[in-house]
Amino acid sequence: MVKKIPDLPDNVIGFTAEGTVTANDYESVIIPALEALLSRHGKARFLYHLGEDFAGFELGAMWDDTKLGLKHLADWERFALVSDVEWIRAAVKIFGFAIPGHVRVFHNRELAEATRWVTG
Repeated sequence: MVKKIPDLPDNVIGFTAEGTVTANDYESVIIPALEALLSRHGKARFLYHLGEDFAGFELGAMWDDTKLGLKHLADWERFALVSDVEWIRAAVKIFGFAIPGHVRVFHNRELAEATRWVTG
């Protein structure tokens, strides 16, 4: 399940993932919110928190994430991933160079720092 993080500036969108993230989470929550932000600002600052209760992604969610990233490849101003899942942290570090915006990876204990960075 994905929940929108409240009280972020209008040019920033953030989500916390709990349990298993599904394709429905992307299609009904993340994608519409991101598209609305991009229609207002043209660029996105994105905070993605995979918290302590995060259990993984369904295959359809991973596919939706890939499509979303490629569709908006040039639209990322800042992307902050907050997670203690090492394979996800490593993947973002490895592929982050391909994203034209700024990408940083934070541990769960650094959520406040990540929020400051992505909103700053």
